[in-house]
Amino acid sequence: MDSYGSSLNRSQSLTSGLEKSSPTWKPSHSRSSSTLSSRHSRQIIKDWEVIDDPQAEMHAGGDNPQDMTTPGICEGYLLKRRKWPLKGWHKRYFVLEAGNLRYSKSQHDVSRGRVQGSLDLSFAVMSINKKSNRIDLDAGDILYHMKAKSHELFYIWVTKLQAHRQYKKNEAAHVHSSLLQTLSQGTAAGHEQRNGDLSSAGMVDSAGAPAVVLPSDNTAVNSKVSAWLQQSHDPDTCVQELNRCCVDLSELNRLIQRLQLLEAGQAFTNGDLKRIISIQNLSLEKPKKSRSGKMWGHSRTLSRVEALGMLSSSHLNSSPHLGTSVPSIPEYVYSQLSPPTVTSPEGKKIQQDICAMSLRVLASLKTVHETLSQERQKMQEVWESNNIHQSNTLAEPAVVRRSSHGPPSVADSAAEYFDASDDILCGSSSEVSDESGLSDGSTTNSEPEEGHASATRKYRASISKSPNSVVPKSTGRRTKLPAHCPDNSHVGLMAILYNNIGKDLARVSMPAPLNEPVNLLQRLCEELEYSELLDTANNTADPYQRMIYIAAFAISGYSTATFRNRYKPFNPVLGETYECIREDRGFRLISEQVCHHPPISACHADSDNFSFWQDQRWKNKFWGKSLEILPTGMVNVTLPRYGDHYEWNKVVTCIHNVLSQQRYLEHYGEVTIRNLKSNVCTCKITFVKSRYWGSDTNKNEVQGTVLDQSGSVIHRFGGLWHEGIFCDTLPTPQCVWKPNPQPKDYQLYYGFSTFAMELNELTPDLLPLLPPTDSRLRPDQRMLEEGKVDEADKKKDDIEEFQRERRKELTKRGEEHVPRFFKKAKDSCGRDVWLTNGTYWKLRENPGFANIENTAMW
Repeated sequence: MDSYGSSLNRSQSLTSGLEKSSPTWKPSHSRSSSTLSSRHSRQIIKDWEVIDDPQAEMHAGGDNPQDMTTPGICEGYLLKRRKWPLKGWHKRYFVLEAGNLRYSKSQHDVSRGRVQGSLDLSFAVMSINKKSNRIDLDAGDILYHMKAKSHELFYIWVTKLQAHRQYKKNEAAHVHSSLLQTLSQGTAAGHEQRNGDLSSAGMVDSAGAPAVVLPSDNTAVNSKVSAWLQQSHDPDTCVQELNRCCVDLSELNRLIQRLQLLEAGQAFTNGDLKRIISIQNLSLEKPKKSRSGKMWGHSRTLSRVEALGMLSSSHLNSSPHLGTSVPSIPEYVYSQLSPPTVTSPEGKKIQQDICAMSLRVLASLKTVHETLSQERQKMQEVWESNNIHQSNTLAEPAVVRRSSHGPPSVADSAAEYFDASDDILCGSSSEVSDESGLSDGSTTNSEPEEGHASATRKYRASISKSPNSVVPKSTGRRTKLPAHCPDNSHVGLMAILYNNIGKDLARVSMPAPLNEPVNLLQRLCEELEYSELLDTANNTADPYQRMIYIAAFAISGYSTATFRNRYKPFNPVLGETYECIREDRGFRLISEQVCHHPPISACHADSDNFSFWQDQRWKNKFWGKSLEILPTGMVNVTLPRYGDHYEWNKVVTCIHNVLSQQRYLEHYGEVTIRNLKSNVCTCKITFVKSRYWGSDTNKNEVQGTVLDQSGSVIHRFGGLWHEGIFCDTLPTPQCVWKPNPQPKDYQLYYGFSTFAMELNELTPDLLPLLPPTDSRLRPDQRMLEEGKVDEADKKKDDIEEFQRERRKELTKRGEEHVPRFFKKAKDSCGRDVWLTNGTYWKLRENPGFANIENTAMW
């Protein structure tokens, strides 16, 4: 594979073929990129690179659609990273066709039209990792992490993906230019609308002829469509019809491409090798053998691309035709790369006629499919809105029936909650073969289900009827910041992020204008904004109801994220601390940055009603258009009255369209809350991933259940994590939690809540009591809060440099940093955790931090 490896070096794009190189994307210089000094640039991971569009077009002609060669279909199994908890890989069957990538659980599901997801490659940023055979596609709203099982398959998939992406972009460009030309010629309005709709759907045949549209006055067609639409009361029937139509269209498109290939009938030169791979229909599965040992079905089979080494070797570059290498290529591979010739002019003419007619049929079917999809969506919306009133009317009788017959069973909740198991690939997934019999059962993840949508509509209606949260009483603390948040549109964020695709951004230096004037230690404290839920839990006798308040508290910590997607918190330096004493809320908290590689922040809070602690590490990774924040570590809460110890995980946060003004944030994944001191009940919370095709009303959904020891559902609750949580199975159905209203002009102050604005406040009476390591005393953060952006940026660089020098000194002395107020321990599961050592408040009281030696942080 030396020849293969040499063709995939850093300076070449994978899909540049075997003869030409295509330079990868290079960032432009900007103020933000200058902060990445030579010291930082050495740390940039070299394994990931962004694949740019090829310099050479896949078609030899100009913008004429008849010169655009449609890339061949590519299908086969790849490993796809799980949506939650983003650990391990599923084996999924992918089909790449006409610039669209879709996947199902198996090849059988593809044949039946069961599609789990699809992605338009023209909108996707593609980044690759050659070492691990990884391919990441980021289309903003959709993010796929994929892995091939061999270098050969990796090469083929990357080549195919880029060919299809280029084709899709060329198609869109042609549609745009055609539309402009039509408008400039003064075409009639009705004709413009009809052709614009067809063009936007790509319905132009290979000969450049306009697509044939089914006549609207066709009585038979209209009656059939009307009859079909009347079945909309059964959504499953409609979905099956649409899926079957998709399958038929895919098969017809494949046949058309085969006919077009037959029409070519010419020998291939080495210069066409890249084009050959791109236009062929490839099924990347091993050919099956009959009992006699002969291969069958090999006409569309390429198993691990055994011939790729032959194709990429130097002897091909010296031979004028691919045919000279026939003896070296297995027959079943060569059959795909050598198109059969047409035997007679008459046969060729027939094939041309069939090809032209098939394209017209294909365009017509696409029109029907698009129209039916749109009409069904409209009818579905009307149907659902009519049922909202019925659902609300039936909710109260349902509660009465449940209360008289005990808690609902799992079967009673099956229509709204789904909890199936799934076998996953962990560890060395690439070693599992295609024939390993891996189960691809239903996935327990954050994918939206129809039951989630209907339940959320019900909960949302109930939350909207509930009274708003009472505005917090004045505490005498500040209600706004000293200065407005800065405009950071001038910062070259693209240069920074594209230099670090796939890298943990926690280790990347960011300019100060991208930050908000709080850090991650203070963010941990911000999760206690609704600590009154823990107070209520500690005073609730029923263990099942107590779990509901614990769940509401776990959800409440995500509520402020809706307004916080423009800036990031400061990363604490090693040894930095933060204290928060809130007499009005009855708790006090201490947090410390206990580790730098990996960065770990630990905190502990005490109250008469609870204890709260956690240690968290955030991995921030950019995938081209989206930024994922993956927290690790567990959250712990104890309630002294009942001796409960609750523990739960956190979900993934993703910022979509991070480089555009249409940026938005979502949380997705599952949270499991367990009481380590009692197995009476557990709680499962699902943060539902937003629907790719849905509206804003479908975002931020959250659903939860409280289960007894047998797994029966005792309570159900849900809503939206930024609007509130409603529980309709309590003796008195009620809104358990609703976020506090945002303060006036919060948009001008980083989207901070009232509680967040108070986190970094430094009062004269507090100043002499704090250790010099407290975040309130960090100068760059204070300068940013006061609007001194340039000074903050320079000071931030100085502090980070000082931290690096401190680490170097420790390394020279052979020492490691020892946290001052936390100690490392093991939890009940053997995981490393950081617990308070109980010294902070004692030292603060006597002798006081001003009277003892402290480490210099800045």
